[in-house]
Amino acid sequence: MPLFTFEAVDGSGTRVRGTETASTASALTATLEARGLYVLDTAETVPRRARLFGVGQRRDVLEFTRAMAALLPAGLPLARALESAAGVTTGPVRDTLLDVRARVLRGEALAPSLAAFPSLFPPLYCGIVRAGERSGDVDGAFARLAAQLDREAQLRGRVFTALLYPLLLAVAGACAIGVLLLVVLPQFTTLLTDAGATLPRSTQWLVALSATLTGSWPLLLAGLAGVVVLVAWMQRTADGQRVRARLLLAIPGVRRLRRQVLGARMARLLAALLGGGAPLYTALGDVVESLDDPIARDETIRVRQRVREGASLHAAIAAGSLFPAVLAQLVGVGEEASQLRDFLFKAADLLDERAERTAQRLATLAEPTLIVTFGAIVAVIAFALLQAIYGINASSFVR
Repeated sequence: MPLFTFEAVDGSGTRVRGTETASTASALTATLEARGLYVLDTAETVPRRARLFGVGQRRDVLEFTRAMAALLPAGLPLARALESAAGVTTGPVRDTLLDVRARVLRGEALAPSLAAFPSLFPPLYCGIVRAGERSGDVDGAFARLAAQLDREAQLRGRVFTALLYPLLLAVAGACAIGVLLLVVLPQFTTLLTDAGATLPRSTQWLVALSATLTGSWPLLLAGLAGVVVLVAWMQRTADGQRVRARLLLAIPGVRRLRRQVLGARMARLLAALLGGGAPLYTALGDVVESLDDPIARDETIRVRQRVREGASLHAAIAAGSLFPAVLAQLVGVGEEASQLRDFLFKAADLLDERAERTAQRLATLAEPTLIVTFGAIVAVIAFALLQAIYGINASSFVR
């Protein structure tokens, strides 16, 4: 069962906080109320099922969003729409959506109810829903979310298809090199040594590398475990997420893709908030709370501060180095034409298209890079072995 954190008040008015497992948030609330506690809030911690079944959950969230975008314009009450939309999902996602519906029936707003389950509904998702609630256009918010999630799903599918062959090539190449170094080379070296041959320097280096790898496999396993722990730390802690964000922006090629993705997210969310009637400064504050990338949050805070000091939005964006220059240019045109919201949406669409092309280009370049890299490694090993064989033949000829 999932783990929930809760905050409640007992009969004496003392606040009680804790964590407990329950099948749903509603079941936990009923259990706590049976103990004489008045429940103020419950929130699900990051569940194991989200880590194990992330792909299926993303698909269910997309189907739920599409259903909400279709049901709300038909005039269904929010709670009824949530119940019907939950019917298109299965398993844990359906249970979570029913918990969201229970929160809405208790009087909570939809965005905070969704935000209680961050493993399914990231800050950007909740931010767009929050903007729709403020403007009274929740159905439009879900329509935009459905389009956005559909674009992201298509992009992930195309990138995965493009990366599938390079990934298989990398695995096969690594296995082949491992077999050459750890199996073939030691046997070949033993054969040459028994024949009284003197190994050339290149072969001696490979033999030393093979012996090192063979004798230090516990260290290799420890290093692999360390990598797994490091990745988990980057995923689940605030400091780790900041390190991961800086690392992605430091990798050539990936930096450009990351800037385009972050610029599109910031522009789309700001446009949705401005469409709800929020002032620019207030909308930028909501954008800060809704972005999940720490570097993007820092940059948006800087932009917000510049706007507060009297700078225009396009000048504040152009003064930074994170968001692409085209975003500032389109924002400037929108400000001059008094159509800032429309041009923010156009900038988001343009950056999404550029991000897709950049991702496909990176995937296309990965294949020849891997072929050349693994081919060079195999060539070095083959050269060392052939050099040793040639040495034996040459010595035999001299005799």
